[in-house]
Amino acid sequence: MVSSLADDPIDVFEEDLILRHALACLLNAVREALTTGVGVRAARVGGALLVYAHGAAAAPRINTGFVSLYGVIDTSLEITDPGSGWTPRMDSGAYRGSRVGLHGAEPLGGGNAIVFTLENGFSSADGALQVPGSIFNRQAWLGASGAWGELRVGRQYSPIYIPFKGDLDAFGAGTIASGLNNLSKITPYANNAVTYLSPRLAGFSTTLMVAMRDASEDDGNGIDGYYVSASYRLDRLHLLYARQQTHGSGALRANLGGANYAFGKLHVWLSFFNGDGGAPVYHGAGGSLSAQYRFSTNARASLGYAHVRDYTTPGGSADQFSAAFEYSMSPTLLLYFSAAYLANHDDSSFTLRGVNVTGLPVAYPGAPVAGVQFGVIERF
Repeated sequence: MVSSLADDPIDVFEEDLILRHALACLLNAVREALTTGVGVRAARVGGALLVYAHGAAAAPRINTGFVSLYGVIDTSLEITDPGSGWTPRMDSGAYRGSRVGLHGAEPLGGGNAIVFTLENGFSSADGALQVPGSIFNRQAWLGASGAWGELRVGRQYSPIYIPFKGDLDAFGAGTIASGLNNLSKITPYANNAVTYLSPRLAGFSTTLMVAMRDASEDDGNGIDGYYVSASYRLDRLHLLYARQQTHGSGALRANLGGANYAFGKLHVWLSFFNGDGGAPVYHGAGGSLSAQYRFSTNARASLGYAHVRDYTTPGGSADQFSAAFEYSMSPTLLLYFSAAYLANHDDSSFTLRGVNVTGLPVAYPGAPVAGVQFGVIERF
């Protein structure tokens, strides 16, 4: 639900089908408010600002739909040595890509609703669009939701990206600390996509996506890619698997999966990944082990290790060791600190990066990379 963005910053912003949960949290509050007052009202429910209006004369035609504005501003300072000396820089979106967006829903009755999301990424360092010339580069989709699940059409997060960004390592696959992010390759977004997201039944859920090619891509059968993910939850255990196969220029096959388990204040993640293709070409396989300890509801520390075998170069591989600390100043303000050391072997050239941050290239093949990072995330 929307409130989870603030309650548990490690949990991915995109993870649990925001609109489906937002409907459950907000719809009853909207209906109650609409039947007890006249005029224009605004209510903050579950961390989202909800604005609605109605008049007494229009009461028989009351519309209980809603649109909520949300956003994330993620700015950090990073100092990294890619083998050529320490280089300072300011990053935007290293942990939770800076963005602004709109969620909306129009109830149809019977627990069903039309839903949509429009979301754009930007740089909090200079105010530039994340992708020049694109208004909603992260998400632009329309769908329908109900007890049967959710159907979406348009530009969306890929099913392999959703578990990747929250359930497979202690760092949420973000900041320089995430070896899972630094050493693997997936497709985070898909255009012209049709997606079905199932409800959770007996602990199981799945997401299926087919993405069609743009009109300019006339090669092949018109299918740009297939994506699937599966999830199983049992008490404090969570098991996940996801796969993608894209076609055409820069085609990429990738698999990832893993498990996480909460032992009281200690949470442990174990994951694997592999991939072949993409642009630039990636061909590797590896795994990640990480853990997080909660000192309080506000403070938590994480440690992690990741390894990858790099098949693009003979004998190539890399190991990363990481540490991170986070402190929630308020339900919407998060401070984070990350540190990492990445050891490339033979001619491998992996580097430290972030969710929306391109890493500094290594000074030479096989060069080690070290870095520290301090950041602030504000949600609204």
